[in-house]
Amino acid sequence: MNWGFNWKLEFLPDATEDFDRLDGSQKKRVRKAIKRTLTNPLPRSKGGYGIELGNTGGVNLTGCLEIKLRGEGLRAIYKLIHTRTEMLVIIIDVREDEQVYDVAEERITRYGL
Repeated sequence: MNWGFNWKLEFLPDATEDFDRLDGSQKKRVRKAIKRTLTNPLPRSKGGYGIELGNTGGVNLTGCLEIKLRGEGLRAIYKLIHTRTEMLVIIIDVREDEQVYDVAEERITRYGL
């Protein structure tokens, strides 16, 4: 998916389904947050917008980053693929539900990321 930025945006098929399930206002907010993040999807520690994730609570999301949409109560978890300057969205789901991390880890494993 090309949203007009230097980084190419890709969605896992499951993440596309996540996005499609959102209502219109949620889609608008997620689209806006992803567009903003695409301007610099690097981790905050490197001057970007991404929140680095790691290995906590038995869920290993090391190398993944997160966008929090507090107003919508959503999280989008993504991974940067530096060899192709690609931002790959792994999951978009309810922010308060810690299960989002379990599902992200499962998708990372299933897709060999």
